[in-house]
Order: sequence, then structure tokens, then C-alpha cells
Amino acid sequence: MAMQDIRLRYRGSLLGPFWITLSTAVMVGVMGVIYPHLFHTDVRSYLPFLAIGIVVWQFIQTVIIDSCQVFLDAQGVILQAPLPFSIHVYRMVARNFIVLAHNLVIIPAVLVILRVPIGLSALQIVPALTLIAINGVWLGILFGMISARFRDIPPIVASVVQVLFFITPIFWSPEVLGKWERLFELNPIFAAIDVIRAPLLGKAPVFLSWPVLAATTVIGSTLTFAFFARFRSRIAYWI
Repeated sequence: MAMQDIRLRYRGSLLGPFWITLSTAVMVGVMGVIYPHLFHTDVRSYLPFLAIGIVVWQFIQTVIIDSCQVFLDAQGVILQAPLPFSIHVYRMVARNFIVLAHNLVIIPAVLVILRVPIGLSALQIVPALTLIAINGVWLGILFGMISARFRDIPPIVASVVQVLFFITPIFWSPEVLGKWERLFELNPIFAAIDVIRAPLLGKAPVFLSWPVLAATTVIGSTLTFAFFARFRSRIAYWI
């Protein structure tokens, strides 16, 4: 179903999903030239940091925004076929992982061109992506249900996501904040990016990143599935 979504979205397109890859590469290239001068840092160290951050952020951003529409977009299927509601959330997360796979080609290209060594620590991205996928599922269920009930939620979430891009250490390092660094390290989105970016750059993630991501996964999943068990019978009426 996720593959079908990708085919339908890019039907008739020459490059298909690689248009997203191309636009992401252009964005990374432009920011990678301008921002090192603004932050007074070396391009060779900043560009890999930026590329990984942008690629992972775009995945997280799309999952959050798509979560608000997951049940609304599946209205026809929900009203006609007795499928589990969670199927539509799994479909949304899988679709975004397929797009992420297209964008991931940017990262090894940047690492190879700039000769950034990749060690065994890069294997940490496997459990990291697993936890991020679980978070994508509970976000899809929670935001999907709330958005089905209250239609004002999707534009509100989209606006908040735009703000999160600037207050999350994606294209800037939390080290520049000085005494406020620890506060921003508690940001779950930064934790999700850090546990992927740091291993690929041959560094250890920030001390709080794994605990914050794990806690977000456990707490979010527990509360969401309790909410889902209580109100899932109403989803078909809300849409």
C-alpha cells in the first residue's frame, strides 16, 4: 500500500521520488555554502553535520504532518473495508521510510566526497531508526485521531513544525547556546536526529539523546495506545 502511494504520487514524473532527493540536495548545498560563514565554522565539518540533520528532519517533519491526515486521507477505505485502523498508520510510516531511503543517498555522497570515515558506530542507526519508526506509529495514531475529531489541528501542527525547525539543533549545534545547551538537548526531535547523525560522523551521541528518545517512545506509546483503545470505535464517525 505504501509503494502504491509512492507510484500514484509521482505517476507521470520522470524522476519520481528522486525529485525530493534533488530538492534536498540543493537545499543542503546552498545552506552548506552560506551557513558556515555565518557560524564561522569549517565547511568540511559543517556540511556532513547539516546534510544528515536535514535528511532526518525532513523525514520527521513529514511523518508529523502526515499523521494529522492519516485517517482523513483514508476515509474511503475506512468507510468501505473493515481493516484495522492501525494499518493506515503503518502505511503512512512505511511510505515516509521509502522517501527517506531515496534521500539517504545524499549522506554517503557527502561523507565520501569530504572523506569522513565511517566506523562500526554507524550501526547504531539501526536501533535508532527502529525507535523513530515506533514513535512515528504512536504520533500517527494520536494526531490522526485528534485531527479527525478537530479539523483545526492540522494547520496548527504545521505551524508548530515550522517553529520547531528553527529551535531544534538541526543546522546549528547546541554547543553555541552555552549554559542553555542542556535544555535544548531535552528536545525529543534533537534526540532522534542526534542518535543517527553522531554515529555517522564517528562521534558519540549527546549523553541525554538515547534516554530522551527511549522515554519519549515508552511514554508516547503507552498514553497513545490507551487513548486509541478508548476512542478507536469513534474514528469512523469522526471522519
